Amino acid sequence: MDTGQRATLDAPDLATQPVSVTRKMAAALPELRRAAEASGLAIHHLGAGYPNPEVTDPRGFLADEAAFYEHLRAREGINDPDALPEFLRESYAYTDTLGPVGPRESFARVYGADWDVEIDPARLIPTVGATGGISLMCSLFERPGRPVAYVTDAPTYAGFLARATLCRHARIFSVDMDAEGPDPERFRAAIAEARAEGYFVPFYYTVPDGHNPAGFSFSARRRDAILEIARDEGILIVEDAPYVYISYARAEDRPRPFVSLDPERTVHLFTGSKIGLPGPRVGFVYSQAELAIEGGRRVPLTDLLLTEASADILFHNPKALRSFESLLHDPAGTLRDSLWPVADAKLAVYRENRKIMLDGLQKGLGAWPDRFRWTVPQAGFFTVFRFLDPDIVTDDDFVERLVARYGVVVIPMYDFYPPDARQRDPRAGLDELRLSFCFTERTGRARAADLAAAVDAFSHAVRRECGLR
Repeated sequence: MDTGQRATLDAPDLATQPVSVTRKMAAALPELRRAAEASGLAIHHLGAGYPNPEVTDPRGFLADEAAFYEHLRAREGINDPDALPEFLRESYAYTDTLGPVGPRESFARVYGADWDVEIDPARLIPTVGATGGISLMCSLFERPGRPVAYVTDAPTYAGFLARATLCRHARIFSVDMDAEGPDPERFRAAIAEARAEGYFVPFYYTVPDGHNPAGFSFSARRRDAILEIARDEGILIVEDAPYVYISYARAEDRPRPFVSLDPERTVHLFTGSKIGLPGPRVGFVYSQAELAIEGGRRVPLTDLLLTEASADILFHNPKALRSFESLLHDPAGTLRDSLWPVADAKLAVYRENRKIMLDGLQKGLGAWPDRFRWTVPQAGFFTVFRFLDPDIVTDDDFVERLVARYGVVVIPMYDFYPPDARQRDPRAGLDELRLSFCFTERTGRARAADLAAAVDAFSHAVRRECGLR
């Protein structure tokens, strides 16, 4: 009998998780957009960290994919037009958790050549983007049920915060950063503090190239220092690498990723979202690390991660992996020597966008170096803008005011700081905004004009809010 009452399940051990600042902004944006448009304002996008539509047009990718499939068909030597090629059958069938071997072998050769590391395809585990790799690493070390501590940067990627705070017996110990990367003394101290409080410390998580959200890349010297501490303390470095190919540095000035410096200490998370297309969500986790487990046995970390992966997604999408493999081959079907030529087409857009952003900030706000600062990114999609005026507080009200009064959409930084960082400094992130220069709704010259207008509108808004002419 329907009593008209809603059924409720008692689950007292569950708690509501905080929503990330980017998700909150996305949810609030439709109403803020309506308010801005009601006032006759155009919306200026400086908030979204999405790949630009100009570099994610799928038509060229689909044509290359079709050509690669024809190459695979010819390689199988099938003459009967009605016969089903093995690669096509495999692309729409069950496969194991490692997926087809071809994409892993191709990726291992091309990516390994680019970053000077010998990659074993058997240790490449497909993931749903780099976020899938984060989830696997957390799940692996949370499963025993002991208190676990994750060391990360302050600020750090919102997706990592969201996953790491899901576990009640996990806690984040954060490391403050300077212009070169995480403070080495604070890094070592965070590990010691976590262990003194009874936590097991498995790894340090970071985004060293084009740091999201901090808007800069770690120096080579700081990477060496952090790696040396990780070796001394016996912990892993989980290196999230979405922007390694979105680099504005000269080839000779690009710092080496941690996986190139020490693949036995590093867990490398790759995503195809920035170098390829974001929708397919193709990624890999790779490491040559070994762990001492129950009974004193030593096993490859990737063997344990594979078990976690099969419990999460038993059958990865083989077609998505085969499609990604087409990106690793030229139009003739020959394996590329490098992915940098693929990246160059995207970098032409992002490099121009970066210049528009930095030139616009200098033009609009450079006259007040004692009032404002911003990072100069060497990779990635973001610059962090900082107010030096203690009276300016970049909270939700401030960000909503930028939309409602000026039509400018930005992301506040305070929610990117882990809880312990905000305990150390209650104002952490409340003087900063993350500005994105990657996304516009239009393309070509209209893209450049839209971004220039957005930076100009932001500079105007900042001057008005700070009482400047």
